[in-house]
Amino acid sequence: MGKTSVVEGWPGLPSFVVLLRSGNDVTRVNEAGDLDTVRPWASVSKMAVALAAAKMVDRGDANYGDPMGPLGASLAHLLSHSAGLGFEVGDPVSPVGVKRLYSNYGIDIAVQALAGDHSAEAWLNREVLGPLSMSSTHLVGRASAGLQGSTNDLAALARGWLTGDQLSAATRDVATSVFLPDLAGIVPGFGRFSPCPWSLGPEVRGDKQHWMGDWPSDSVGHFGQSGALMLLNIREGIGLVATSTESFGSWAVQIWPTWTSSLRSRALSL
Repeated sequence: MGKTSVVEGWPGLPSFVVLLRSGNDVTRVNEAGDLDTVRPWASVSKMAVALAAAKMVDRGDANYGDPMGPLGASLAHLLSHSAGLGFEVGDPVSPVGVKRLYSNYGIDIAVQALAGDHSAEAWLNREVLGPLSMSSTHLVGRASAGLQGSTNDLAALARGWLTGDQLSAATRDVATSVFLPDLAGIVPGFGRFSPCPWSLGPEVRGDKQHWMGDWPSDSVGHFGQSGALMLLNIREGIGLVATSTESFGSWAVQIWPTWTSSLRSRALSL
């Protein structure tokens, strides 16, 4: 497909990579922009947290059912935003497992528990950044939203999800399958959905009409307030990552659904 020089309508200086898997080989089939400059990923950091957690589960060092957070909650509840915790410490809470309350606080609790005596940065380096050679990426602040790295490194993280190098197929299936499928919730910036499917870290498209465009219902990913995103369909073997110099806003709500759909269609037509 070659390089696309611009992303029409996207303000600032966006950068993206499209990945396509054939067998266990992943090829970059489209890319544009500055792929090397370090940029904040914001909540796309949760895709690294989810992969790190899944690797621990894969090894038997953790279990998605491990009690964690509020009474009655598990690691799975925290990763899927169903533990009842508010967005931040002190925000309104609800009982465990009754609604999808998007929570940075809950993700940070999970990371603290999984990292044990190590810092969040050391844990992410051990589980994800080091094994995937993401040499430009570092943590600034909290694990739920603090990773900063190049678009090339974000593509390496997407590759880690798409291939079988990092996880067994069984664990990856669990990590990317909907947890508590009937829960309603809000996708920040896009509104309320009922149901609002989420897996153990990544958002799941389901029937939502939003930033994932017309990608299949089993597609997973995350976007961040920095204007970064990651969108994957593991069954189809396709991935899209992007970073931006422009923070998330109304422009993204308008552009992303059509843009993500177009790039998927072009990649799968190869």
